[in-house]
Amino acid sequence: MIPRTIFDSDHEQFRDSVRKFLETEAAPFHSQWEKEGAIDRQLWNKAGAQGFLAPTMPEEYGGVGVDFRYNAIVDEEISRMGLTGIGFGLHSDIAVPYILNYGTEDQKQRYIPGCLSGEIVTAIAMTEPGTGSDLQSVKTTAILEGDEYVINGSKTFITNGQHADTVIVVCKTNPHEKASGISLILVDAGIPGFEKGSNLEKIGMKAQDTSELFFQDVRVPKTNLLGEEGKGFVYLMEELPQERLSIALTAAASSEGVLEQTIEYVKDRKAFGKPIASFQNTQFKLAELDTEVTSLRVFVDRCLELHIQGKLDAVTASKAKLLSTDLQCKVIDECLQLHGGYGYMWEYPVARAFADARVQRIYGGTNEIMKLIISRSLLSD
Repeated sequence: MIPRTIFDSDHEQFRDSVRKFLETEAAPFHSQWEKEGAIDRQLWNKAGAQGFLAPTMPEEYGGVGVDFRYNAIVDEEISRMGLTGIGFGLHSDIAVPYILNYGTEDQKQRYIPGCLSGEIVTAIAMTEPGTGSDLQSVKTTAILEGDEYVINGSKTFITNGQHADTVIVVCKTNPHEKASGISLILVDAGIPGFEKGSNLEKIGMKAQDTSELFFQDVRVPKTNLLGEEGKGFVYLMEELPQERLSIALTAAASSEGVLEQTIEYVKDRKAFGKPIASFQNTQFKLAELDTEVTSLRVFVDRCLELHIQGKLDAVTASKAKLLSTDLQCKVIDECLQLHGGYGYMWEYPVARAFADARVQRIYGGTNEIMKLIISRSLLSD
């Protein structure tokens, strides 16, 4: 793999710390967490104590105020090791930044320190049973009655749904409008009417607590509104480039990790009396995959660099998400093939990676949506 000039020695020291933490506190237990359908809640507190949660948050709220490269390192190491049950990326890269960027000073003081320590786990409730990627058509409502919003509706496929202590709920404060009727409201677990449904059984990412959420006459103070009423859709669009970059980072790291494992596997595994690596088909296939993964890494690192400079636009982020997740699925599929029948066995990392990767082309906006965004930019006047 070519040298990654975007990171310096301080970043690599941080990466070593993250890797050692995951090797000790997560990797030995992940297969059990897959059976249980969720990671150990204490992992959040342990990660918080090490400064691995939302490191970009300012010092005044208990953070260290570093740039997004540190988030990227956490994302990459989790993905490279196949620890897909760990929802730190959703928390650190997506949910907590909403509170920082759009919250009042009181909201920031109330939530961010707990988000950094692991005391508060966050989720963002966008998707509904009948809407998918069509965020403008959400049905969940939050109607203002005096000094309270009354929330009714349901959400599904919510990452960190079972562990979540605070959920950013995407809802309609004006049900008669589409985008301009959407607002974001902070809802804390345990309040009357807010129920967490079943922990959904998925074909992959089995250790990730992905849940249904239900809101029946949930009353929250007006002060729980995040940002301005009716600006929720604008906020979502502003934050999506970072979310899609996060997905691209994990896709690239997963591709690299599985490819590295496969190279070692074909060196050891024998067929017809010699290592699989000695066959020309294996050599050519690995050469093709490594070339494509290297090209992806260069592009994704460039997107990360642009993001740090505040220059990553929605179209480029969409390209990164589209390219990286499509390639991730291709690479893992080809690597599974090189494993032969063993690649289909759940005990092998490539099998887990194969199942885990498929959702990457769906969440964060489906890859079909990415193509729409890109094509519109090409065809607009």
